Amino acid sequence: MANEKFVSQIADIETDFPQWYTDVVIKTKLVDYGPVKGTMVIRPYGYAIWENIQKEMDARFKAAGVENAYFPLLIPMSFMTKEAEHVEGFAPEVAVVTHAGGAKLEEPLVVRPTSETIIGHMMGKWVESWRDLPLRMNQWCNVMRWEKTTRPFLRTSEFLWQEGHSVYATGEEAERETQNMLRLYEEFARNVLCMPVLVGRKTEKEKFAGAVATFGMEAMMHDGKSLQAGTTHYMGQNFAKAFGVQFTGSDGTLKYGYTMSYGVSTRLIGALIMTHGDQRGLILPPPVAPVEVVIVPIAQKKEGVLEACNALAERLKKAGIRVKVDDSDNSPGWKFNEWEMKGVPVRIELGPRDIEGGRMTVFRRDTLEKGDGYSLSDAEEIVAALLGQICKDLYAKADARMKERIVGADTLEGLLGGVNGGNFVRAGWCGERACEDKVKEFAQATARVLDEKNDMPTCVCCGKKAKHTVFFARAY
Repeated sequence: MANEKFVSQIADIETDFPQWYTDVVIKTKLVDYGPVKGTMVIRPYGYAIWENIQKEMDARFKAAGVENAYFPLLIPMSFMTKEAEHVEGFAPEVAVVTHAGGAKLEEPLVVRPTSETIIGHMMGKWVESWRDLPLRMNQWCNVMRWEKTTRPFLRTSEFLWQEGHSVYATGEEAERETQNMLRLYEEFARNVLCMPVLVGRKTEKEKFAGAVATFGMEAMMHDGKSLQAGTTHYMGQNFAKAFGVQFTGSDGTLKYGYTMSYGVSTRLIGALIMTHGDQRGLILPPPVAPVEVVIVPIAQKKEGVLEACNALAERLKKAGIRVKVDDSDNSPGWKFNEWEMKGVPVRIELGPRDIEGGRMTVFRRDTLEKGDGYSLSDAEEIVAALLGQICKDLYAKADARMKERIVGADTLEGLLGGVNGGNFVRAGWCGERACEDKVKEFAQATARVLDEKNDMPTCVCCGKKAKHTVFFARAY
């Protein structure tokens, strides 16, 4: 009965998914709304998820040879205007500082929406010879984009992210790095977030402002919409020429470098919520869960119960597992509900009978399965294996759903029916912007990424021969 009351606190996931999402992120204390419209305050539980994402991602960057740096928040307005396409793309979202220290500034300063311009400027100072290349950097920071419609984690005026920027001597090297980082993101999504994704090139309409080519990582949410979970960009020499990133080659001639960039953000938290969550709330993949195991004492006031729970927790901590003992005065039923909503992967219940019998009761958040036949003396091995299995099962479930909900269409009516049914739609496209715009107008769907398996014969819009096969979807 307690579970039914608890579940009713959240909107129905099937009939009101947007409200379900809002209820979950607020009630699980991931975020709260900031005092400035469109901003969010990331609370400790939500920030702990971000820290785990950051830790896992940063380790991958370092293993790939990327070094961390930090660049200023404020960017001279003149920098933004050096690359015309870039400034045009960001103009509607830019926040500008015009006064500081009680005086009007001689030159307005932009609060960074991204850092291509200032990093390009510094690369122009640091790169002199071919021996200085490649220069590969990443920064973990905040950015500001003045969004009109916001939703916590998915789209806010200020958010956290990483942005990597590299400069190479040749275009081939920069293009290769663009693909390498896309694959790094794909592996991260699969093994850390337990989330299947589609990766591929973006259309010209959907590419990053100022890029030669943009590649995206798209994830399917519970409602069938797509969420852009990460992007990589090949810039060619656009920013190198705008900011004077030149080097003397081994042949003694002066050359422009080739740059690329890549980024993921706190939007990944929204992605994992909407990929794995259910009517009870969050289901967190173990690699990013702030608490992987919660231990709930049963009859905790009885002698030896709390001591046994704390001893088990210490053993699990030594095994590298993030664990918490809930020794609050709340009832066991209340605790079960609270930690289920917060998405903790594994719950262990330990009471006098369990301790006496050398057993423990274990609950899986993802499947809601509960068993009491687990050996207490083998807890470390049992829990580690269970967390690994949860990762595999979460991925398998999300992957099966995505595959089932990718459908084909060869007419606009078929495409509309597909997205109305909560699907991604594979369809042919002639490559003309007018047809891409027509799809958005008719079906409120956009081209997410191009499919390498280019097998659709005709354009879904005009019926002419298709140049590309595209995954179309409604998107956040």
